[in-house]
Amino acid sequence: MTRQTRQEKIRTLVKENLLPLCTCFGVIAAIIIGIIVRASSTHRWTERQLMYLEFPGELFLRALKCLTIPLIVSSLVSALGSLDSKISGKIGKRALIYYGGTTAIAISLGIFLVLTLHPGSGKVEQATIGEAPTISRKITTPDTVLDLIRNLIPDNVVQTTFSQYATNLVAPKSMPNETDLSKWNIKSSHSNGINVLGLVTLSVVSGIFVGKLARLGRPLLLDIFNDLSEMTLQVTNQVIKATPIGVAFLILPRIIAVEDAGQLFRSVGFFTFTVILGILVHGLLILPGIYYLIVRKNPYRFVLNQGEALLTAFGTASSTATLPSSIACLEEKNKINRNVVRFVAPIGATINMDGTALYEAVAAIFIAQSREVDMDFARVLIVSITATAASVGAAGIPQAGLITMVIVLNALGLPPEDISLVFIIDWLVDRIRTPINVLGDAFGSAIVEHLSRDDLHTLEQQQQQQNQHQHQQQMNTATTKTNGANQHTLPTLVIQKPSPTNDYSNQAFDAEFDEKL
Repeated sequence: MTRQTRQEKIRTLVKENLLPLCTCFGVIAAIIIGIIVRASSTHRWTERQLMYLEFPGELFLRALKCLTIPLIVSSLVSALGSLDSKISGKIGKRALIYYGGTTAIAISLGIFLVLTLHPGSGKVEQATIGEAPTISRKITTPDTVLDLIRNLIPDNVVQTTFSQYATNLVAPKSMPNETDLSKWNIKSSHSNGINVLGLVTLSVVSGIFVGKLARLGRPLLLDIFNDLSEMTLQVTNQVIKATPIGVAFLILPRIIAVEDAGQLFRSVGFFTFTVILGILVHGLLILPGIYYLIVRKNPYRFVLNQGEALLTAFGTASSTATLPSSIACLEEKNKINRNVVRFVAPIGATINMDGTALYEAVAAIFIAQSREVDMDFARVLIVSITATAASVGAAGIPQAGLITMVIVLNALGLPPEDISLVFIIDWLVDRIRTPINVLGDAFGSAIVEHLSRDDLHTLEQQQQQQNQHQHQQQMNTATTKTNGANQHTLPTLVIQKPSPTNDYSNQAFDAEFDEKL
């Protein structure tokens, strides 16, 4: 290989990965600048100053969230409408099995690490208990499961775009000191945020019936959703170009806001190490191992191709906001089937939260250890079940796992206020676990596509045959019209010979008629 050829390859590689490289540079620059500014500042930055600094990043995040609803709806309807109902059913089953399996592995890994390393056995300081969020919502585990089902079947299509149902328990006035939540009054409420579960349900049902209409010869709706999906991705590609700047301005204020990094890691350093270790093992060993065993391809090249989406996830700390970037990387760089990606990825961004599940299992047991609660098999099993439910119910927004952790703590009989033990570090851990959530979804799309390759090949053949049949019908129709047009000749002028009158003889009449002709 000549030097010129090597330089051309490097230039091509840089050109193809320019945006991820710029994003990585933006993240590193934001961290370095943040550390320098924090070290050189003589006073604490005010909340307003941090808000001004974060404003460009906020605009970037708002743009991504704005694309979420049209992307989820159009992608699911387009994908399901283009797939045969039997094939889409098989793909859905494979995706759910993968999601359930990887979530169970993540929770088991987290429980194993936290029980082995005992990060909560030492002295845990609550240095920032005053800064922790006030948990005003009281809820039990059964209520959480029922809320998930209620959100799956929304009663208002419009409301799903901006709020989701949430049960809230209120202490009875006659017994204000009652601690048994099962005796509290049940109050219905709605929390702000997209009801992604409801949107997925509506989109799946709509996609199935739009596909049936298309197969009956009425593809207008399917064409509209296909065009809407393509348009949304085109807009997304333009928004994603601002990722380096947007991510940098999202991270920079967080770094500056940290007052005492030493105190931070003295307080929950071992807990942070346990979570990050579990996330790295799951994201760099277990998920790539599953991918390699099934697909038989280099998993780390796949991860590099998803680099842009992973860096976006790190900056935004939101699986939902990262969905447009993730879909673009899967289709354009990893060349995953379009219909599989647009079916599997939106569902994964909603229910598949490996990093969140691992974090909540570790955090719950860490808090229990700090309170010297004995973690027997029954309590560990409770953590496994509730962490799974909490990860499914966690919205794809920043620090959503911190709120759903209340479910796990309630199941263990621990006060929700103990969240303050991990709140100090949650902003950092959230940015580390979100890329694992996104990576798990991406691997899921690739694995499901590989397992469905025979079905997709059959579908492709059926579509080709259908297109050929439609083309033949159009040709036959055109030929019939042409033949019909050729049969229409000009009318022949027919001159009828009048009958002779009594004044003329037949011979004289014939002579006169011939003369006139």
